[in-house]
Amino acid sequence: MADIASTTTPSRSWYKRNEIALTPWLFLLPGILFFALYVIIPIFQSFWISFHEWDGLGEKTWVGTAHYERLLGGDRKFQVSFWNNIKWLFLYLLAIPAGLFIALLLNQTVRGIRLYKSLFFFPFVISQVVVGLVFSWFYLPNDGLFDVMTGWFGIDIKGGVLGNPNTATYGIIAAGLWPQTAYCMILYLTGLNAVDPEQVEAARLDGAKGHKMLWYVILPQLKPATFIAFVVTIIGALRSFDFIAVMTNGGPFGSTRVLSFYMFEESLSEFGFRMGYGAAIAVVLFFIMLFFIAYFLYSMYRDEKGAR
Repeated sequence: MADIASTTTPSRSWYKRNEIALTPWLFLLPGILFFALYVIIPIFQSFWISFHEWDGLGEKTWVGTAHYERLLGGDRKFQVSFWNNIKWLFLYLLAIPAGLFIALLLNQTVRGIRLYKSLFFFPFVISQVVVGLVFSWFYLPNDGLFDVMTGWFGIDIKGGVLGNPNTATYGIIAAGLWPQTAYCMILYLTGLNAVDPEQVEAARLDGAKGHKMLWYVILPQLKPATFIAFVVTIIGALRSFDFIAVMTNGGPFGSTRVLSFYMFEESLSEFGFRMGYGAAIAVVLFFIMLFFIAYFLYSMYRDEKGAR
Protein backbone atom coordinates (compact mmCIF):
# COMPACT_ATOMS: atom_id res chain seq x y z
CA MET A 1 0.00 0.00 0.00
CA ALA A 2 2.88 2.36 0.81
CA ASP A 3 4.35 1.78 -2.66
CA ILE A 4 0.99 2.51 -4.31
CA ALA A 5 0.62 5.76 -2.30
CA SER A 6 4.08 6.88 -3.22
CA THR A 7 3.46 6.31 -6.90
CA THR A 8 0.05 7.98 -6.98
CA THR A 9 0.96 11.07 -4.89
CA PRO A 10 2.74 13.61 -7.12
CA SER A 11 6.11 14.73 -5.73
CA ARG A 12 6.28 18.41 -4.73
CA SER A 13 8.51 20.64 -6.81
CA TRP A 14 11.82 21.95 -5.43
CA TYR A 15 10.39 25.50 -5.17
CA LYS A 16 7.33 24.31 -3.20
CA ARG A 17 9.56 22.48 -0.73
CA ASN A 18 11.69 25.62 -0.20
CA GLU A 19 9.03 28.27 -0.70
CA ILE A 20 9.21 29.73 2.80
CA ALA A 21 13.00 30.13 2.63
CA LEU A 22 13.07 31.47 -0.95
CA THR A 23 10.18 33.98 -0.90
CA PRO A 24 12.00 36.66 1.19
CA TRP A 25 15.01 36.46 -1.15
CA LEU A 26 12.79 36.96 -4.19
CA PHE A 27 11.51 40.22 -2.66
CA LEU A 28 15.06 41.28 -1.73
CA LEU A 29 16.57 40.40 -5.12
CA PRO A 30 15.76 43.70 -6.95
CA GLY A 31 17.21 45.73 -4.06
CA ILE A 32 20.32 43.53 -3.90
CA LEU A 33 20.87 43.89 -7.66
CA PHE A 34 20.54 47.69 -7.55
CA PHE A 35 22.80 47.88 -4.47
CA ALA A 36 25.44 45.76 -6.21
CA LEU A 37 25.16 47.76 -9.45
CA TYR A 38 25.27 51.25 -7.95
CA VAL A 39 27.31 50.72 -4.74
CA ILE A 40 29.42 47.56 -4.62
CA ILE A 41 30.69 47.54 -8.23
CA PRO A 42 31.55 51.30 -8.22
CA ILE A 43 33.59 50.78 -5.03
CA PHE A 44 35.77 48.20 -6.77
CA GLN A 45 35.95 50.41 -9.87
CA SER A 46 37.25 53.26 -7.71
CA PHE A 47 39.99 50.99 -6.38
CA TRP A 48 40.96 50.03 -9.93
CA ILE A 49 40.90 53.61 -11.27
CA SER A 50 43.08 54.81 -8.34
CA PHE A 51 45.98 52.81 -9.80
CA HIS A 52 45.72 54.60 -13.16
CA GLU A 53 46.25 58.03 -14.65
CA TRP A 54 42.96 58.88 -16.40
CA ASP A 55 41.13 61.98 -17.54
CA GLY A 56 37.73 60.26 -17.64
CA LEU A 57 37.59 59.95 -21.42
CA GLY A 58 40.80 58.57 -22.92
CA GLU A 59 42.84 55.47 -22.23
CA LYS A 60 43.88 54.63 -18.69
CA THR A 61 47.61 54.55 -17.93
CA TRP A 62 48.80 52.22 -15.16
CA VAL A 63 50.79 54.09 -12.49
CA GLY A 64 50.57 51.60 -9.61
CA THR A 65 50.68 53.17 -6.15
CA ALA A 66 51.99 56.54 -7.41
CA HIS A 67 48.81 58.38 -6.40
CA TYR A 68 48.93 57.01 -2.85
CA GLU A 69 52.64 57.85 -2.56
CA ARG A 70 51.82 61.41 -3.57
CA LEU A 71 48.96 61.61 -1.07
CA LEU A 72 51.04 60.36 1.84
CA GLY A 73 54.31 61.93 0.72
CA GLY A 74 53.55 65.58 1.32
CA ASP A 75 50.48 66.76 -0.59
CA ARG A 76 49.67 69.90 1.40
CA LYS A 77 46.07 70.08 0.16
CA PHE A 78 45.47 66.49 1.22
CA GLN A 79 46.91 67.15 4.69
CA VAL A 80 44.66 70.19 5.20
CA SER A 81 41.63 68.24 3.96
CA PHE A 82 42.41 65.26 6.19
CA TRP A 83 42.78 67.32 9.38
CA ASN A 84 39.65 69.29 8.56
CA ASN A 85 37.79 65.98 8.29
CA ILE A 86 39.11 65.04 11.76
CA LYS A 87 37.72 68.34 13.10
CA TRP A 88 34.40 67.60 11.42
CA LEU A 89 34.31 64.10 12.93
CA PHE A 90 34.85 65.16 16.53
CA LEU A 91 32.80 68.37 16.54
CA TYR A 92 29.94 66.90 14.51
CA LEU A 93 29.45 64.28 17.23
CA LEU A 94 28.14 67.10 19.43
CA ALA A 95 24.87 66.66 17.50
CA ILE A 96 24.24 63.38 19.36
CA PRO A 97 24.14 64.67 22.98
CA ALA A 98 22.42 67.85 21.76
CA GLY A 99 19.76 65.80 19.97
CA LEU A 100 19.30 63.62 23.06
CA PHE A 101 18.89 66.67 25.30
CA ILE A 102 16.28 68.24 23.00
CA ALA A 103 14.44 64.90 22.65
CA LEU A 104 14.24 64.55 26.44
CA LEU A 105 12.99 68.12 26.64
CA LEU A 106 10.32 67.53 23.98
CA ASN A 107 9.24 64.13 25.36
CA GLN A 108 6.91 65.87 27.79
CA THR A 109 3.16 66.20 27.98
CA VAL A 110 2.82 69.97 28.10
CA ARG A 111 0.63 72.40 26.19
CA GLY A 112 1.89 73.27 22.71
CA ILE A 113 4.50 70.50 22.61
CA ARG A 114 3.59 69.64 19.01
CA LEU A 115 4.43 73.18 17.93
CA TYR A 116 7.80 72.99 19.67
CA LYS A 117 8.54 69.62 18.02
CA SER A 118 7.72 71.09 14.62
CA LEU A 119 10.06 74.04 15.19
CA PHE A 120 12.95 71.77 16.20
CA PHE A 121 12.17 69.38 13.34
CA PHE A 122 12.17 72.18 10.74
CA PRO A 123 15.98 72.26 10.05
CA PHE A 124 15.92 68.60 9.05
CA VAL A 125 13.39 69.00 6.23
CA ILE A 126 15.10 71.90 4.46
CA SER A 127 17.93 71.35 1.98
CA GLN A 128 21.55 71.52 3.13
CA VAL A 129 22.14 74.05 0.37
CA VAL A 130 19.47 76.30 1.88
CA VAL A 131 21.01 75.89 5.34
CA GLY A 132 24.39 76.84 3.91
CA LEU A 133 22.97 79.97 2.27
CA VAL A 134 21.16 81.02 5.46
CA PHE A 135 24.33 80.68 7.53
CA SER A 136 26.35 82.50 4.84
CA TRP A 137 24.03 85.48 5.33
CA PHE A 138 24.20 85.00 9.10
CA TYR A 139 28.02 85.23 8.99
CA LEU A 140 28.21 88.24 6.62
CA PRO A 141 30.88 90.74 7.76
CA ASN A 142 29.48 93.96 9.28
CA ASP A 143 25.86 93.31 8.21
CA GLY A 144 25.40 89.69 9.33
CA LEU A 145 23.55 88.97 12.57
CA PHE A 146 26.52 87.03 14.00
CA ASP A 147 28.88 89.96 13.39
CA VAL A 148 26.40 92.34 15.02
CA MET A 149 26.01 90.09 18.08
CA THR A 150 29.77 89.60 18.54
CA GLY A 151 30.17 93.38 18.18
CA TRP A 152 28.10 93.86 21.34
CA PHE A 153 30.91 92.12 23.26
CA GLY A 154 33.72 93.90 21.44
CA ILE A 155 34.75 90.83 19.42
CA ASP A 156 35.97 91.58 15.91
CA ILE A 157 36.81 88.71 13.53
CA LYS A 158 38.91 89.95 10.63
CA GLY A 159 37.16 89.26 7.33
CA GLY A 160 34.18 87.72 9.10
CA VAL A 161 33.77 84.10 10.18
CA LEU A 162 33.92 82.64 6.66
CA GLY A 163 36.63 85.05 5.47
CA ASN A 164 39.11 84.13 8.20
CA PRO A 165 41.11 80.89 7.70
CA ASN A 166 41.19 80.32 11.47
CA THR A 167 37.41 80.37 11.96
CA ALA A 168 35.87 79.39 8.60
CA THR A 169 35.89 75.61 9.19
CA TYR A 170 34.28 75.98 12.63
CA GLY A 171 31.61 78.29 11.18
CA ILE A 172 30.69 75.68 8.55
CA ILE A 173 30.61 72.89 11.15
CA ALA A 174 28.24 74.98 13.27
CA ALA A 175 25.96 75.34 10.24
CA GLY A 176 26.03 71.57 9.69
CA LEU A 177 25.24 70.86 13.33
CA TRP A 178 21.88 72.62 13.08
CA PRO A 179 20.11 70.05 10.81
CA GLN A 180 22.16 67.13 12.15
CA THR A 181 21.01 67.84 15.72
CA ALA A 182 17.41 67.82 14.46
CA TYR A 183 17.96 64.40 12.87
CA CYS A 184 19.44 62.95 16.08
CA MET A 185 16.51 64.44 18.00
CA ILE A 186 14.06 62.54 15.75
CA LEU A 187 15.95 59.28 16.32
CA TYR A 188 15.88 59.74 20.09
CA LEU A 189 12.22 60.77 20.15
CA THR A 190 11.41 57.53 18.32
CA GLY A 191 13.56 55.59 20.78
CA LEU A 192 11.93 57.24 23.81
CA ASN A 193 8.51 56.11 22.58
CA ALA A 194 9.79 52.51 22.77
CA VAL A 195 11.17 52.79 26.33
CA ASP A 196 9.60 50.17 28.60
CA PRO A 197 7.38 52.05 31.11
CA GLU A 198 7.50 49.10 33.54
CA GLN A 199 11.27 49.44 33.87
CA VAL A 200 10.93 53.17 34.47
CA GLU A 201 8.25 52.61 37.13
CA ALA A 202 10.32 49.91 38.84
CA ALA A 203 13.33 52.25 38.90
CA ARG A 204 11.19 54.98 40.46
CA LEU A 205 10.07 52.60 43.19
CA ASP A 206 13.73 51.83 43.88
CA GLY A 207 14.42 55.55 44.29
CA ALA A 208 16.10 56.23 40.94
CA LYS A 209 15.58 59.71 39.52
CA GLY A 210 17.34 62.44 37.57
CA HIS A 211 20.68 61.53 36.04
CA LYS A 212 20.64 58.03 37.59
CA MET A 213 17.33 57.26 35.90
CA LEU A 214 18.74 58.56 32.61
CA TRP A 215 22.08 56.73 32.83
CA TYR A 216 20.97 53.33 34.16
CA VAL A 217 17.42 52.97 32.79
CA ILE A 218 16.75 55.24 29.79
CA LEU A 219 20.09 55.27 27.93
CA PRO A 220 20.55 51.45 27.85
CA GLN A 221 17.20 51.20 26.06
CA LEU A 222 18.28 53.90 23.59
CA LYS A 223 21.35 51.99 22.35
CA PRO A 224 19.85 51.19 18.91
CA ALA A 225 18.98 54.87 18.38
CA THR A 226 22.45 55.91 19.58
CA PHE A 227 24.10 53.47 17.19
CA ILE A 228 22.16 54.82 14.19
CA ALA A 229 22.87 58.40 15.32
CA PHE A 230 26.63 57.67 15.49
CA VAL A 231 26.76 56.02 12.08
CA VAL A 232 24.68 58.68 10.31
CA THR A 233 26.58 61.53 12.01
CA ILE A 234 29.98 60.10 11.08
CA ILE A 235 28.91 59.54 7.47
CA GLY A 236 27.51 63.10 7.39
CA ALA A 237 30.79 64.51 8.75
CA LEU A 238 32.88 62.65 6.17
CA ARG A 239 30.78 63.69 3.18
CA SER A 240 30.31 67.33 4.17
CA PHE A 241 30.52 68.56 0.58
CA ASP A 242 27.34 70.64 0.24
CA PHE A 243 28.04 73.12 3.03
CA ILE A 244 31.62 73.78 1.89
CA ALA A 245 30.66 74.17 -1.78
CA VAL A 246 27.90 76.67 -0.93
CA MET A 247 29.53 78.62 1.90
CA THR A 248 33.23 78.95 0.98
CA ASN A 249 33.98 76.78 -2.10
CA GLY A 250 37.00 75.48 -0.21
CA GLY A 251 38.36 78.92 0.73
CA PRO A 252 39.67 81.13 2.09
CA PHE A 253 43.02 79.97 0.65
CA GLY A 254 41.87 76.34 0.67
CA SER A 255 41.56 76.30 4.47
CA THR A 256 38.08 74.68 4.56
CA ARG A 257 38.72 71.81 2.14
CA VAL A 258 37.72 68.32 3.27
CA LEU A 259 38.48 65.02 1.51
CA SER A 260 35.17 64.87 -0.36
CA PHE A 261 35.62 68.43 -1.68
CA TYR A 262 39.27 67.82 -2.59
CA MET A 263 38.21 64.66 -4.43
CA PHE A 264 35.72 66.75 -6.44
CA GLU A 265 38.36 69.38 -7.21
CA GLU A 266 40.81 66.81 -8.51
CA SER A 267 38.28 64.72 -10.46
CA LEU A 268 35.59 66.99 -11.85
CA SER A 269 36.46 70.66 -11.43
CA GLU A 270 38.18 72.95 -13.90
CA PHE A 271 41.53 72.31 -12.15
CA GLY A 272 42.22 68.92 -13.60
CA PHE A 273 39.96 65.97 -14.41
CA ARG A 274 42.53 63.76 -12.68
CA MET A 275 40.20 60.82 -12.13
CA GLY A 276 42.91 58.50 -10.87
CA TYR A 277 44.07 60.86 -8.14
CA GLY A 278 40.47 61.69 -7.19
CA ALA A 279 39.72 57.96 -6.91
CA ALA A 280 42.72 57.53 -4.58
CA ILE A 281 41.30 60.25 -2.30
CA ALA A 282 37.91 58.50 -2.43
CA VAL A 283 39.54 55.20 -1.38
CA VAL A 284 41.19 56.87 1.63
CA LEU A 285 37.84 58.43 2.59
CA PHE A 286 36.14 55.05 2.17
CA PHE A 287 38.55 53.33 4.56
CA ILE A 288 38.17 56.05 7.19
CA MET A 289 34.39 55.67 7.01
CA LEU A 290 34.66 51.87 7.01
CA PHE A 291 36.86 51.93 10.14
CA PHE A 292 34.32 53.88 12.19
CA ILE A 293 31.29 51.93 10.98
CA ALA A 294 33.04 48.57 11.56
CA TYR A 295 33.99 49.68 15.07
CA PHE A 296 30.42 50.59 15.99
CA LEU A 297 29.05 47.41 14.42
CA TYR A 298 31.51 45.35 16.45
CA SER A 299 30.66 47.26 19.64
CA MET A 300 26.94 46.67 19.12
CA TYR A 301 27.51 42.97 18.33
CA ARG A 302 29.63 42.58 21.47
CA ASP A 303 26.98 44.25 23.64
CA GLU A 304 24.19 42.07 22.23
CA LYS A 305 26.33 38.94 22.68
CA GLY A 306 27.04 39.89 26.30
CA ALA A 307 23.32 40.47 26.98
CA ARG A 308 22.38 36.91 25.95
